[in-house]
Amino acid sequence: MIPAQFQFSPDNPADAVLIRSIQGERISKEEALLLYEEADFLKVQMVARYLRSRIRKPDEASYTMFRVVNYTNYCNVECSFCSFMDEIGNGKGYVLTLDQILEKMDYAMEMGADQLFLQGGVYPELPFSYYTEIIQGVKSRFPQMHIRAFSPVEIINLETITGRTLEDVLIELKSIGLDSVPGAGAEILTERMRQIISPKKATVSEWVRAMETCHSVGLKGSANIVFGSEEEKGEVIEHLQIIRDLQDRTGGFLSFIPWTFQPQTKRFKVRAVSTEEYLKVLGICRIFLDNISHIETSVMVLGKGVGQLALLSGADDISSVVIEENVLRSYGLKTEKEARKFLAEGGFKPIRRNLYYEEVDTLQVI
Repeated sequence: MIPAQFQFSPDNPADAVLIRSIQGERISKEEALLLYEEADFLKVQMVARYLRSRIRKPDEASYTMFRVVNYTNYCNVECSFCSFMDEIGNGKGYVLTLDQILEKMDYAMEMGADQLFLQGGVYPELPFSYYTEIIQGVKSRFPQMHIRAFSPVEIINLETITGRTLEDVLIELKSIGLDSVPGAGAEILTERMRQIISPKKATVSEWVRAMETCHSVGLKGSANIVFGSEEEKGEVIEHLQIIRDLQDRTGGFLSFIPWTFQPQTKRFKVRAVSTEEYLKVLGICRIFLDNISHIETSVMVLGKGVGQLALLSGADDISSVVIEENVLRSYGLKTEKEARKFLAEGGFKPIRRNLYYEEVDTLQVI
């Protein structure tokens, strides 16, 4: 039964796909590409918003609070789009000590954060003991702090420097306090695009192996896509297919976040992504990723105006209040008060949640 508000024509191929999604049917990657190329943006937006209402009340939206800590900016991957990294051996970069990280977390606690997002460059000269001491040190000081850490490329580096299996490394990290993992470093999961933007980075199969292993040992997390460079529309959909297939196998992704590239370096090609295209892709994410409950929009990257529209286009979460961000230029929200005001002004009841999407008390004190 199609709700009365949808005025779609079954004779229109794109409308027919949208009708099937409303009825709860899974669409194919070919149909998702058809939506990207031909569907009416407003119809995609409407359907995505309808599907969102099955996850969260239409007048509610969630947010969370975490502190980003970039423990080092030394990196040997040298992604063409990244202006954060410093070349190993140049003496200009940094490696944070445990005391420096704890000082940052003390401030984050004062701001109301209850989560640490630990990420850095790939620096093989750092011993495995550095990573374990950081996790143990944070957990010792803040036993209830949720630690989300290490992208797939960082995890693969730990596998390499230890000579142990990826599973063994992850089991040890989990046993000492690692709670979840970010599906970062994906960008566009096609080999063609990885050769263009980050040829030294983990391959598509390596990225999938890392995330699948994380999920197998009970380390859940998020996944994302970053578009707005030289990718083709079909590659965006191919990326979504890889994520959906992996989620079918593991169920380990709690959320998905579509981002757009930001201009950071002169050697990386960034195209302007219109608000309409971004929201259409976000809507397709909601429709196609039928096995991932939560779709986030990054106010930090895209700004408040697009963020409010995204919550009417399939997203149910604004990602987070980000306390410190060094990798990306931030347009985001700096305090919990700002986040709640932003959502309220957009007509939404603010729901604070943790990284497992469980509702928690506002201004929670650990």
